[in-house]
Amino acid sequence: MYKYKCLNPIAKIGLNNFNENFTATDNVDDAEGILVRSANMLDMEFSKNLLAIARAGAGVNNIPLDRCAEQGIVVFNTPGANANGVKEMVIAAMLLASRDIIGGVEWVKANAGDPAIAALTEKSKKKFAGSEIAGKKLGIIGLGAIGVRVANAARMLGMEVYGYDPYLSVDAAWSLSSDVKHVTNVDDIYSKCDIITIHVPALDSTKGMINEAAIAKMKKGVILMNLARDILCNEADVLAGINSGKIRKYVTDFPNTVTAGHDGCIVIPHLGASTEESEDNCAVKAVVELQDYLENGNINNSVNFPKCDMGICTKPRIAIFHKNVANMISQFTQQIGGAGYNISDMTNKSKGDYAYTLIDLEDEVTDTLVEKISSIEGVCRVRVVRKDV
Repeated sequence: MYKYKCLNPIAKIGLNNFNENFTATDNVDDAEGILVRSANMLDMEFSKNLLAIARAGAGVNNIPLDRCAEQGIVVFNTPGANANGVKEMVIAAMLLASRDIIGGVEWVKANAGDPAIAALTEKSKKKFAGSEIAGKKLGIIGLGAIGVRVANAARMLGMEVYGYDPYLSVDAAWSLSSDVKHVTNVDDIYSKCDIITIHVPALDSTKGMINEAAIAKMKKGVILMNLARDILCNEADVLAGINSGKIRKYVTDFPNTVTAGHDGCIVIPHLGASTEESEDNCAVKAVVELQDYLENGNINNSVNFPKCDMGICTKPRIAIFHKNVANMISQFTQQIGGAGYNISDMTNKSKGDYAYTLIDLEDEVTDTLVEKISSIEGVCRVRVVRKDV
């Protein structure tokens, strides 16, 4: 029986997908799998029982990825599961920034007790006039699951769409409207677009990518939106851009003391993926990933180990986490052959500094064989996959 622990509330529609081989536990140290949303795991100590962490969402900056890789703990996320919810929030953000809807609504609240409010409305509404988004140039930085959906929706709304993504996947390219102009230099987004939205992961290379230099290249009166990651924008530079009149509105989904309440900023309380549908989709996908890994050793949508799938486990299977260096496979097969085992199937995949090898054997795996493979320099963890636990 595999045990799992939820560090945050996870939608029941997802947990209901666990089969009879899985049970929940209150003791995190007993769990082979952890399901998490926003709980901070950066300083957590992990027990030797822990095999995998499934993040019900896309961002994984609350999980210590490198430490997990070193310990052979697979970290999954659920890309695309909340894409529609975020896409709809981006469309709403464009409308809120282009039309002063919030200002108008606040004016109505402030004048709610005035018996002449109807007449006052006609005189006052010009203060909240805005512009339409149809015909405007929208620049999208990052054409992943969310960026592609935003691009296609914007085209349907009559916008001229520019997309930048040097790592555009084949699947994303097939899904992207042919009317979207794919640019190869992000400066083209900055210089041409009336509205710019960012949809890239939080990496060292993307941290603070919207800064003084980038803003200087933008059109006067640009609308800037960040519903992706809080660290992507240097917000001191953004406020300077607002104060100078370069930036018309800044919409962010990440409240903090820098932007909250500041003129020109529309600050949303991290609602991008906060829909029932997104939470359900993320929960279902996280459970499927976790269950397939624990029962079969297959890895899909991991952020710290490569995709590797050998189907349903029907024979004794060894999963080996190791450094991505030369001669590892030959050392594994030497130990296995030397112990008298016959290999029926094998696959090896790598990702960055780490690699993952799955090997199906004809006979049951002994502790002695596991110890021999574990002793090979560069091996992080060896696991015997057993479906009936």
